[in-house]
Order: sequence, then structure tokens, then C-alpha cells
Amino acid sequence: MSRHYPPLYILRHGETEWNRSGRLQGHLDSPLTALGRRQAEAQNALLKCHAPADAVAISSDSARSVLTARIALAGLDLPLSRDARLREVALGDWQGMTLDEIQRDWGFLIEGRDPFDWKFDAPGGESLADLAARARAVLDGLAGPTVIVTHGLTSRVLRCLALGRSPADLGEVPGGQGVVHVVENGTARVLSA
Repeated sequence: MSRHYPPLYILRHGETEWNRSGRLQGHLDSPLTALGRRQAEAQNALLKCHAPADAVAISSDSARSVLTARIALAGLDLPLSRDARLREVALGDWQGMTLDEIQRDWGFLIEGRDPFDWKFDAPGGESLADLAARARAVLDGLAGPTVIVTHGLTSRVLRCLALGRSPADLGEVPGGQGVVHVVENGTARVLSA
């Protein structure tokens, strides 16, 4: 059974130094690049045109998400809270590693598999079910239009759940930095500059 959620405006944080260098972040943090700041500024312009005045905003408590939120919400007068449940999936032993390093040390776990699957099998990491439970708890607590600033995989799982889809469908929904994903009345669209 699909639950009806209020309008959602979901943003992924801007590009970070580790995004640029191909390092997996998970619960670790890395500063935004100049491009990442420009992406957040583009999200700000989109939100100024599309976010309802009565919206609230929630950000992951990671520094990259909080900074993206501050830039993207500038001038909007939306209350912002932080929620650790919006963090990226915990990647355990793989946090801070590049794909080459993971292939070298853990190739038997990822060889021939889709990254949307193997990222949930990181030794000491978090499962898709764990991430989905966190995301569902956030969604179930929303009372009105909400801007959510989060991470790549978490954003995809939130949108799958809000659309009544299985979290396992996360590879079938679009990603992207510098855009705003809107989910409203059971439909999704992407706003871009």
C-alpha cells in the first residue's frame, strides 16, 4: 500500500572533493568544490521559483549537506532542521576508498555486479533495508511541503518510497547534483537550470 506524502523537493549535496576524486564517502565527509557551491546556487534559483512559501527544510547532518542547504535555501526564509536519518548509506570498510582500491581488496564482492547492489554489501556497512527504514521514518514524519537536502543513494531511496516503488528500484530513478527532484501527487519531475 502506497502512502500519500506532501510535496517533496529533494536535493543531493553539491560536488565534493571526494566525488571529484572518486572516493566513496558514506558517513565520512569531504568539502564542497567550487562546482559544488555553484550547483547549490543553481538549486537556490530553482527553489526560489518552485518551493512553496509554507515549506520547511530538513538536511542530513553531514557538513556537505548542511552547507549545500545553507546555499540552496539562501533568501527563502525556510526553517531548516538537521536529521541524521538523512545521511548517506554507511559504507563500512569502504568509506574513503576509491573503486580501484575496493576492486583490489574486495573484488570478489563486487565483480560483475551493479554498484546499486554492491554498495549495500560493504563489510561493516548498512543494508538497503536499513537505509529504507531510515528514509521511510523521515517521510512518515512529514506534515507539509518539505525541501530535503541529502545524498545520492538516500535521495533515490526517498523518491522510490514516496512514489510507492520498492527501494530496490533506486537504479531506475534519476540522480544528479545541482538539480531539484520534485515528488508530488505520485509523480516525479526534475527541475534543472
